[in-house]
Amino acid sequence: MEALIVVDIQNDFIPGGALAVPGGDEVVPLVNRLQTRFESIVATRDWHPPDHGSFAANHPGKRVGDLIELGGLEQTLWPVHCVQNTPGADFAPGLNRDRWTKVVVKGTDADIDSYSGFYDNGHRMATGLGHYLKQRGVSAVFVAGLATDYCVKFTALDARALGFATFLVRDCCRGVDLNPGDVEGAVDEMRAVGVGIVDSAELGKPR
Repeated sequence: MEALIVVDIQNDFIPGGALAVPGGDEVVPLVNRLQTRFESIVATRDWHPPDHGSFAANHPGKRVGDLIELGGLEQTLWPVHCVQNTPGADFAPGLNRDRWTKVVVKGTDADIDSYSGFYDNGHRMATGLGHYLKQRGVSAVFVAGLATDYCVKFTALDARALGFATFLVRDCCRGVDLNPGDVEGAVDEMRAVGVGIVDSAELGKPR
């Protein structure tokens, strides 16, 4: 079975949000169309406590973009975003959720960040997504959403490491490109470990 993973299409990651991904809102209609091609669809969601260690505001004297150590790992500091039970953490307007079978929350531990939908950044705690997909007999996953060079990339890398045939649906993603070239570098990194790079137009239906 094949599954679609819809990554972090939330208000804070689209234009007007606290950590807006350029063109992030453009993926909503694209992902809605993509979803019609899959029978199994899961979504991930950043769900941070207010005191999350990745927020620059929680480190006096630090700025967004600074690097610190968090949970023993190098951590980029971000604006406050996707705080639990706030509008910024809600899914983007117009995103079709009718056929989702599961929503996975991540980033709930204030002491470590979680880009991937499968694990925190230190691979210390699993979200349960891998177990859930394997229980349902999923052998291949297609990844779409926000952002190509962060949560999409790490979700795809972990899916591949867990043994899933993994595909990035590139036109249904947008990236941050904090440093110019980050998005292309992320695509290259995924490709290097065997993630297939596809366009939604290449995918038949249903899957």
